[in-house]
Amino acid sequence: MQIYNTLSHRKELFTPAGDPVTMYVCGVTPYDTTHLGHARTYLVFDVLQRYLRYQGLPVRYVQNVTDVDEPLFERASRLGVDYRDLAAECIEILLADFRDLNILMPDVFPRVSQEIPEIIDLVEALLRLDMAYEREGAVYFRAKKFPRFGAMSRLDTDGMLGALRETGERPDDPQKESPLDFHLWFAPSPGEPTWESPWGPGRPGWHIECTEMATRYLGTPLDIHGGGEDLIFPHHCSEIAQSESLTPEQPFCRYWMHVGLVGMDGEKMSKSRGNLAFARDLIPDFGPDAIRYYLLGFPYREPFSYVRADLAAATERWGRIAAAIDGVTAEPAHEGATALRQRCLAALDDSLDTRTAMTTLDHLADLIHATGDPGARGILRALLGTIGFPAATVSEAATANPERHARN
Repeated sequence: MQIYNTLSHRKELFTPAGDPVTMYVCGVTPYDTTHLGHARTYLVFDVLQRYLRYQGLPVRYVQNVTDVDEPLFERASRLGVDYRDLAAECIEILLADFRDLNILMPDVFPRVSQEIPEIIDLVEALLRLDMAYEREGAVYFRAKKFPRFGAMSRLDTDGMLGALRETGERPDDPQKESPLDFHLWFAPSPGEPTWESPWGPGRPGWHIECTEMATRYLGTPLDIHGGGEDLIFPHHCSEIAQSESLTPEQPFCRYWMHVGLVGMDGEKMSKSRGNLAFARDLIPDFGPDAIRYYLLGFPYREPFSYVRADLAAATERWGRIAAAIDGVTAEPAHEGATALRQRCLAALDDSLDTRTAMTTLDHLADLIHATGDPGARGILRALLGTIGFPAATVSEAATANPERHARN
């Protein structure tokens, strides 16, 4: 299997370092979930782990919950609720959406709020290595001391500084030695929760949280680290710098995978912009299988813009696929169906080309409807199971009138 590695900017033969395959995917900050951008990311890695297991490779998958972060605190304050209650509510919604979309739960689902002592240990280790410094209760990472800082992003210094500003990390912070330095620990801010540390009360920085959880539960090097492409810089580049400062004898991660962003109305779909389409709102109209089919119909590394009419059209195609598997038998398949099976698996081998895989499912359904080939039905059902469609049962929404979906 080939995987496109963001770090090298090329496809590489996937060879896991050991047994099991270790995979870490950055999870949500739970203050509003699950929009289609979230759903797409976690569907992609759901298919990946299913396909690795199909090939006989055991997988240990960790996905975190960032329940200690400024956006969560701000939303909770605006709503007048405790941030822990808001996080718990949003996590329950996320888990319900995972169940509906048939997304496998990770083996470990850690929450930052339960990892604070271990995070503090890592910050102390970086201070001892002189890779970090403390100023008035805050601790910063010395970016200049890590020679390859930001390399995966391919950004110049101005580009990195701009990306830092977008995430709230002020390059002009007067306490910083250098504009690219970033927080490992924040001094207390009014209205925010705090935890005790050797530098006084405060909270951990975003990047060190993921370094701690990834290395604690998977060790290093990780085989696969993933997330949305908007995390490449500063988040993932900062994780590399921190982690490889602590373990310079080996890389933090061997294969980096990033999912393209989902847009809406010509802009990135994001909480801050408020242009969100939520899985829980779409599932009653279209059904979870159709949404899964729709989102996997795009190359995972490329951005796309959500259009309701396009989802309606995908729902109609999905209904045709689901109807094609009715009455499966174990009879031999037509030669054309066998060739389509090989094409589907070859697409998944080619850096998880789900678009080609979905197109192949369309062709198999066409073959079945044209010939009634019972063996082809068996092949289609098996492929659907490999990709994560739950027995490909036809939901009411999947067979509903797609014209209604387009109008609503």
